Order: sequence, then structure tokens, then C-alpha cells
Amino acid sequence: MLLRAMPRRAFATMSRQEVFAFAQKIHATPFDKAKEPTVTCPNYEGLNSELDAYLSTNPPAGYTTPPRQQRPTKIGNNVLEYIGNTPMVKLDRIRKVLGVEPELYGKCEFFSAGGSVKDRIALRMIEDGEREGLLKPGDTLIEATSGNTGVGLCMAGAVLGYNVIITLPQKMSGEKVNMMKGLGALILRTPTEAAWNADDSHIILARRIKEALGERAHVLDQYQNKGNVLAHYDTTAEEILEQMDGKMTHLVLTAGTGGTLTGIARKIKQKAPHVVIVAVDPEGSILALPDSLNDKNRLQPYHVEGIGYDFIPTVLEQNVADVWLKSNDEDSFQHARALVRHEGLMIGGSSGGALHGAVDYIRREKLGKDAKVVCLFADSTRNYMSKFLADEWMTETGFGHIKDL
Repeated sequence: MLLRAMPRRAFATMSRQEVFAFAQKIHATPFDKAKEPTVTCPNYEGLNSELDAYLSTNPPAGYTTPPRQQRPTKIGNNVLEYIGNTPMVKLDRIRKVLGVEPELYGKCEFFSAGGSVKDRIALRMIEDGEREGLLKPGDTLIEATSGNTGVGLCMAGAVLGYNVIITLPQKMSGEKVNMMKGLGALILRTPTEAAWNADDSHIILARRIKEALGERAHVLDQYQNKGNVLAHYDTTAEEILEQMDGKMTHLVLTAGTGGTLTGIARKIKQKAPHVVIVAVDPEGSILALPDSLNDKNRLQPYHVEGIGYDFIPTVLEQNVADVWLKSNDEDSFQHARALVRHEGLMIGGSSGGALHGAVDYIRREKLGKDAKVVCLFADSTRNYMSKFLADEWMTETGFGHIKDL
């Protein structure tokens, strides 16, 4: 077997180039469970009791909430000090274009240093690992991701001195890949159609590389890492509450791994229980409740990136949302382009899904001018310049009929 035939020098003496070359050979070797018996697929079944304990006013004994980071007022020591603390923007122009009465607001996560909400969890997972004595500079971080968590990890790894290997489905945009490569990471692509637990999935590949490299290699695993949820419970939710003075009536979020939704919604429900949490899940994904909502185009491919899954991650508490809605590519891209056009917000496709979900809910529930609806805009246009912003791509993928609102 190739993995056994390779030189097995102590990992600590391997250079970054040697680590990457080793990972590439693993990627090129089909997975054989009999020959790699220690590689197992995680058991993801939604929020577990261990993680649930941290999302309360009485966390486990010995756990201390890290202090919230504030942006430097003048000069920062490094780019990581500019993660989070993102602006809240009133969306009066798009509200008028769409013809809805409630006040609309956007929590603009693309203002974070790496361009997405995932910057927060990338830094938190690394810092938690360092505090717990599990990680140290020079180690290799391996992560299965749809892209934005990867960008955040690559950015943090470049600054803090980690090797980073990203396993990524083929459908994800070239802009994300180029950015991560520019930050010094190795990118290994897996088939888009591979199920999460398939032998050729990005999740299994990450586990194979970690097992082969040994103790100084780590899969942080955003799908079950408590830092994914706590980053939002401790920071994003608090920012939203402070920016809105606790006076919003509805909060609309798309769901990817679910960490953003779970962390923010848990804190909001504790401090502002009057707020209705609306979760948006794309057609093709199976995260929404009741499960019958997922029947339309169940497990079929879709183009919007970064949201939805074919399994229920540990960091997702589905019941934390008061209501689930389903989005689709056409409406998501139309509303994303409208946000760019009318509000000058350089957001990604999932942000269009959040806005469309908000508008759908507003119209369905006949919300009036007294409602204050906040949408979380997860990432930036940077990742999709060759996709939904490009008329040629829209035509090639069957969305050429979409006209900007």
C-alpha cells in the first residue's frame, strides 16, 4: 500500500513541503477501509448534551468565556484583530424596491478581515486549541470545508504559523481556492456529488490525512467543534443585541454547519426572547424542520455555496429556530444581485437567500411597519465574481432569465 511504502520519518522533522506532498499522495490513493482501519467517519446527529452545556448561563465547571476582542482604534498588531465587530446597516433602499413595510437591517459579516462570518470560528477554534494545549505553531491543521471556514483558517494559519490543508468539494468557487492558495494552504478537491460519509468525501479525506500524519496534525472539525457555536454565542449575538438595542423583532439567518444559527439564536433567546428566529435552508439540503419541508429537490445539487448539508452537524440545534423556510438558487441570486445593485453591499449568494427568506416571511405573516427584521449577511462578493455576478455564468447555468430587481 502506498501509505505504508512511504518514508515514515517523525512528523516533527517534516518540512511544510514534505507534509503537503504526503497529503497529496494520500489524496491520490483510493480509500481502502481494510488498509486504513483507524479512519472512521464522525457520528453527526445534531446538537449533543456536551455541546449544549456550553450554551447556557451556567457552563461546565472550569470553563471561562474568553474576553471579547475589540477592534484597534488606531494601529493593529495583525489582521486577526480585525475579525468580527462588523457593522449593522439599515436597508431602506431595498425595502422600498421590494415593497415591504418592516424596517430591514443587514449584519454585514463580509466586513470581517477574511470576508466572512467564518473568520470568527476559524480563529476561535485555533485559540481554543492553543488554550487547551492541543495546538502549537508548526502543527498542521486539516479541515473539510465549503470554503469560507477554509479562508479563515488559512488566514489565521498564515499569521500564527500553522500549516493548513483544506479538503474542498469541486463545486466551490475558484476565487476561494485561489485565496486559500495565496495564503499558503494546500487545497485538495473532492467530488461535489460525494455524500458526506462517502469514501471519497472531503470529510473522509481530511480524516485520512490526519491519521497518516499523526499527533501534530489536527482536524478541527467545524461540524462538531464547540468553538463554532461559542464564537457566535459569545460575540456575534452580543454585537447584534447591542447594535439593535435589543429592539429587533425578527432575526433571519441561513444555515450551513449550523454553528452561526445555533450560537446566535441561543443567546438571543436568553436575552431577547421576544425575537422570532427565522432559519433559511436551500432546496437540496435536509436541515429544515419539519423534515417534509426538505422534500422538494431533496438531496439534489444546488449552486448557492456555504449553506445546507446532507447530514445534521453536531453544532446545529434545529429546534432553536422558531420557523424554517426553504430558499432556491433563482431567488437567492436575484436578491443577492439586488442587494449589490441597490444597497451597494458586496455580499455573496447566501445573503440573497437570507434576504429572500426574510421577504417571504414578511409577506406570509403580513408584517407591518412596526417590525424590525435583521438579516445576517454571511460573506462577500469576492468569492463569486465568476459566478452569480457574471452574466455569462448565469446564462450557462440556466439563470440567464433573471433580471435585477
